[in-house]
Amino acid sequence: MDDSTRTELEAAAFRRLVAHLRERTDVQNIDLMNLSGFCRNCLSNWYQDAAGEKGIELSKDASREIVYGMPFAEWREKYQTEATAEQKAAFAAANKH
Repeated sequence: MDDSTRTELEAAAFRRLVAHLRERTDVQNIDLMNLSGFCRNCLSNWYQDAAGEKGIELSKDASREIVYGMPFAEWREKYQTEATAEQKAAFAAANKH
């Protein structure tokens, strides 16, 4: 597989992942962190980092809007719920260093 095709496939997979996360608003970021070690915010940070590596200035808010499909504050207001005690405990246990 040539590099161009690989990049196209990776981009398509990324777009599909972002679309999936936008549709699954019932899945909270803490759930993603507890199960996979990353969340929507991580993904938007990686996007921002990649832009910076290419010399493209992209704000945190702009990168989050790319991932969330709307301003983060709006998503948080519409979909974010308070983390349960169990979710918080799982997060704390997973992040002991």
